[in-house]
Amino acid sequence: MPDDVQPTPQRNAAAQVKKQRSPSRDERKKGGFDKDQSHGRLLWVGMGFLALYGAVALKASMATVLMPMAPEARQIAPQVPVIPKIDPHASLTSDFSLPSVKRASITDRNGQILALSLPVAQVYANPMELIDPQDAAKKLRHVIPTLDEAETVRRLSLKKQFVYIARDISPVQEIAINNLGIPGIYFEAGERRHYPLGRTAAQIMGSVDIDDHGIAGVERYFNDRLNNDKTPLRLSLDVRVQAAARDELQNAMTTFQAIGASAIVMDVRTGELLAMVSLPDFDANEFGHATNDARFNRAVTGMYEPGSTFKLQTAAMGLQLGVIHVWDRFSTIPIRVGRFTISDMKSDHFAPWLSLPGVMAFSSNPAAAHIALDVGAERQQAWLDAMGFFKRVPIELPEAGRPLVPSRRNWGLSTVMTVGFGHGVAEPPLAIVRGTAATVNGGILLKPTLVARDPSIVQDVTRGTLPPSLDSAGQDDVGTETPVGTRVLSETTSALLRRLLRLDVTAGSGKTAEVPGYYVGGKTGTAEKIGAHGGYLKHTNVAAFTSVFPMNNPRYAVYVMLDSPHPTAATHGWTTAAWNSAPTVGKIISRIGPMLDQFPDLANKTAIDAALAIAMEPAVPAGYRALGPGNDPGDPRTHPPHTTTIR
Repeated sequence: MPDDVQPTPQRNAAAQVKKQRSPSRDERKKGGFDKDQSHGRLLWVGMGFLALYGAVALKASMATVLMPMAPEARQIAPQVPVIPKIDPHASLTSDFSLPSVKRASITDRNGQILALSLPVAQVYANPMELIDPQDAAKKLRHVIPTLDEAETVRRLSLKKQFVYIARDISPVQEIAINNLGIPGIYFEAGERRHYPLGRTAAQIMGSVDIDDHGIAGVERYFNDRLNNDKTPLRLSLDVRVQAAARDELQNAMTTFQAIGASAIVMDVRTGELLAMVSLPDFDANEFGHATNDARFNRAVTGMYEPGSTFKLQTAAMGLQLGVIHVWDRFSTIPIRVGRFTISDMKSDHFAPWLSLPGVMAFSSNPAAAHIALDVGAERQQAWLDAMGFFKRVPIELPEAGRPLVPSRRNWGLSTVMTVGFGHGVAEPPLAIVRGTAATVNGGILLKPTLVARDPSIVQDVTRGTLPPSLDSAGQDDVGTETPVGTRVLSETTSALLRRLLRLDVTAGSGKTAEVPGYYVGGKTGTAEKIGAHGGYLKHTNVAAFTSVFPMNNPRYAVYVMLDSPHPTAATHGWTTAAWNSAPTVGKIISRIGPMLDQFPDLANKTAIDAALAIAMEPAVPAGYRALGPGNDPGDPRTHPPHTTTIR
């Protein structure tokens, strides 16, 4: 460039460009190495993170999908019910229990569960921790449809730290609420009493309150036992027998349009109750919604005039006291008592005089009244008291009521006679069954029980093999294994009464109860009901039949009562026990016999019939003079007028 040429900015820039030189090969290699090294490091770090997250993902997949871990017992046990499994081949004395529950289960004599406690949850909230009470209540109602949303919003808005939202929710509902993720919502473990068989023995089972305290039935009677002893409470009931008795009783109640009914099956050797039915009934799981009429246990709480079923007691009393004999004859002529007349409902086939078998078979009221008069007021009272008819029936039910009986100071001649044929007193059906059992089991008045006995120590009272406690009046504690009873009749008198009861079914008013091969014996009883104003209601009856089978070796008493049955075409307008209760007993026996290992014995029918036979008019033994017409001039019954008046 010439010296006189001045540099320009453009020339200066060009010169600078020319001055820059390209990097050498070594320099280029060095720069490329640094760049590759940095890239490799990033690649290794990425692979490390990939391996780490892969391991975490694999572990999570293993724990939740491929090989999920079982939850800890403390996490899930309070929510999931443990249903006991019953070994059908196990012995009757084997026990099972729910280890996670506070209250013991209840079973029948064969191990069938009648009541058990299922673990449930209570849901509660801490309103101070809630963000939006309205949103929480809305979500909760989707899980619990019965929840009152407005009331829940109000409760969740309170300035408190604890409010209940719902009780006894199911495990499914608990999980669903938990999945809502609502802050401030918590759970606590609880129990709910459940009755798997619903209506079966509902009045016997009773119920518990919200805190699992018994409030009725055996739940109340055995409340402390069920809470303190986790082994199952084994009742004497047999659900098969209970179901069959209820089925037949319901059919009879429907057919005859009765307003109520009761049926009882009792072992006459031990006093164990195998069935006790009261209709109408209810689902035991809905105790709080049941009506008072459905809760009412007619077998122990209901008081009914026993009617002619009480003539069995009158006959037993007279025979045991030696006042009458089986060959004595008694007048059937109506008796005037003030403005009332004691007569028979149907007497066109009666003779003016009947021997004791005829009195029982044809159920004569005047004749029974005469027997009671022969016994007298004082001895009649003593007898009924000894038989337990003046006291509450000793049964493990708090609902058992006291009978309605006249005061002793008002026990005049009219009371003696009316009580003699089952009027003027009101007794629970179980008292009648208890008394019936005592007349046929060898003369032992047993203590009825709902607690199963140990089969290994049960002894047959009809064969004189009673344990020592049965020969005394001692009262053992409830639930002991030794049958408790008192001798009230001799075995000879008991054997005679069995024949009289059998006669009532073969030739008397109880013919409709006969079941071939079971040799049923029993006594009908029809009593007019008392109206609101105290008078008896015509054509409104309580019809009952008390029976025992098989009469040649008494094992089980069966009783049926229908309250206010209506006539049907088949009964020809009659509402008496012979037309409704007696045939119902026959149907029950035919169904439960095989269940109880009792099968018809037709092969020995001739011999059994002969052993149980008794003449309608037995011959008077040599050396005895029978009561009756012409045999006792001092007896006012010797030549009675057409009507006898007693004031």
